[in-house]
Parts: sequence; structure tokens; C-alpha cells
Amino acid sequence: MLLKSLFKLLFSSDQQEKNLIRSLRNLLGFYPGNISVYQLAFSHRSISRETDNGVPLSNERLEYLGDAVLGAVVADMLFKKFPYRDEGFLTEMRSRIVSRENLKNLAVKIGIDELLQKEAAIGTYRSMYGDAFEALIGAIYLDKGYAKTQNFILERIIRIHVDLHEIEQTEKNFKSLILNWGQREKHSIVFETVEEEQKDRLIKVRLLVDDNEVAVGIDFVKKKAEQIAAQAACTTLGLL
Repeated sequence: MLLKSLFKLLFSSDQQEKNLIRSLRNLLGFYPGNISVYQLAFSHRSISRETDNGVPLSNERLEYLGDAVLGAVVADMLFKKFPYRDEGFLTEMRSRIVSRENLKNLAVKIGIDELLQKEAAIGTYRSMYGDAFEALIGAIYLDKGYAKTQNFILERIIRIHVDLHEIEQTEKNFKSLILNWGQREKHSIVFETVEEEQKDRLIKVRLLVDDNEVAVGIDFVKKKAEQIAAQAACTTLGLL
């Protein structure tokens, strides 16, 4: 009851609620059961209010839950689709599918940008659409359970909006990604070789951002070690 009354402040009219139910029916392929949990999924922290016990009323907790459910569904799907590929390949594919950039693009494709309730200019929160996408997954899970959520992800997201073959064929240049980020955000990016390249010897590369070590890459080939370090740094800095 408390949750519903609080949401009356955020979604003030019955007509707004009816419009949301209609939009969700088109988006999900089924009618929502507990509309309040979806209202929460589309409540960005820029409009959050606190409950009586001081908990912010925003989609951040649902985002956490949705991230875990989405990761599990995608991991299971990839495991079955690519039975002869190793763990490294599966991990990389999953990372690309659930990356911040890809989730943001998916959110815009399915219209989450139009449903998100916020008081923030575009660009203020770089990942708010991708976060809302994960929060929606969390809401579906709470409302309908795992099987229904899995079906939504696989049939209405992956099958329609994700080209697995294209993702598989795309080799991401993490070094270029972090160098472009450094140039754009005015950060110094340095790849420092710790051990000189020698035949049949592992090479260690440190990646420094503003003279601070952020990641390390190790390989027999210097360029590959740099890519490993760059990928780790991109993950740490939230660029993926």
C-alpha cells in the first residue's frame, strides 16, 4: 500500500497508469500484474523520493536484480547455442551483449527512453537508459517469474534486436576505445611495458590513467597484452 501511494505522486493520474499498462502490453507481449513494480523500474534516481525508512524510491535496486537475471539468461543461451566454444569466447560474447552501450541502444529501440520518468538532461546520466532496461528485467522477474522473463529476453529482445553472428564477427579494439575516451575526457593514457619483448617470454603491460595503474595485461605478444590491459581498464572504468 505504501508503494502504491508513493507512486501516485510520481504517476499522478489514472490515465497515465492506463497509458503505461497499454505501453507495457505492447512492449512485453502480456499485461503486467503488479503495475507498481514497473512504475518503479521507470523511476530514475533524479526523481527519487525516500520511503519512511530512508530507502530511495528509484529503479536502482531493480537494476541490480535485472542485471543478474539478464546475465544468467544470456549465459544459458550462449552455452547452448555455442556448444563447442570455450569459456573465453562465451564470456566475451556475453560481455558484448550486456555492455552499457548495447543495453542503451536496446532500451531506445524498444521505447524505454519514452517511458523513463526523470528530471535530468540527456547526457547527465550516461547509462540511465541501459540501467532502466535492466530494471525492467528485474520488474518482469518479480511480477511474472524466471520463465516469463527468460522468454521475454530471448523472444522479444535477442531474437528480434540482437544479431549474434554480427557480434561474433566483431573484434572490438579496446585499445582504441580507451585512447579515444582519454582524448575525449582529457585523461592521460599510457601503456607501459614492464618486461622487454623476448622470444618465448611473457610480456607484461601496465595501463596508466593519469599516472595511476588501472589494469595489467600479460601475453607473449605485446599488442595482445595491450589489448588485454585495455579491455580490463574499459571494464573497470565502465566503458563497456
